[in-house]
Amino acid sequence: MKFFFVLNGKSIKQALVILIAAFFTAWFFYVESIAQVPVFSTEDGPKAIYKGEKDVALTFNIGWGDEKAEPILDTLKKENIPAATFFLSGAWAERHPDLVSRIVKEGYEIGILGYDYKDYTEIEESKIRQDLSRAKEAFKKLNVEDIELMRAPTGHFDKRTLNIADKMGYTVVHWSLDSKDWTNPGVEAIVENIKKTKKGDIVLLHASDSAKQTAAALPAILSEIKNKNLKMVTVSEMIANGQTKSSEVK
Repeated sequence: MKFFFVLNGKSIKQALVILIAAFFTAWFFYVESIAQVPVFSTEDGPKAIYKGEKDVALTFNIGWGDEKAEPILDTLKKENIPAATFFLSGAWAERHPDLVSRIVKEGYEIGILGYDYKDYTEIEESKIRQDLSRAKEAFKKLNVEDIELMRAPTGHFDKRTLNIADKMGYTVVHWSLDSKDWTNPGVEAIVENIKKTKKGDIVLLHASDSAKQTAAALPAILSEIKNKNLKMVTVSEMIANGQTKSSEVK
């Protein structure tokens, strides 16, 4: 009988070791997964929106370039896509007033992508305010006013950015799904990334000239989303239509 209990104790110890190892393995993968979603809010303060409850919001960043924006607009029109959000830098908008006007006329939403391509986590607060103010003025001259959404030009931001944006009347918008089109991995790879789209996703795409394959991938991207029976909406519509999600900035 004594020998039986010795063996049983060993079994229990082995089981505990396995359970503890499994727990830490699961925790590692959980932390790794949430680390892939770099979106934030301040505790009891301004929030950065990165995901909704339903529908899908396609977002296109444009910081520079003369060639890629128009083909993307042509495809959206051809495919009868009524809703998308374009985050435009003020500098690009000043150089392309005709395309800014087209985006507005075709019913798409405009958000601010700063003025210059600056990392807001690496500059002083006064420089962040200056960059956003300069962008706001650029859009005002183009008769695009009452913009309520902004995205940090490089995608990097901190509590200071959230507080400054909030005081200036902007909601910071990040993303939950990165198409990685900016890495130019190939049309098939971009489409494969989009296959991960789920309801509530805010999808990051680019219409700058550096994203050389987005226009070619867009028809298949739109087809993938339609096949999932997901309605495409603007970010503002997503915010208005349901609860959105954010996480705390550390």
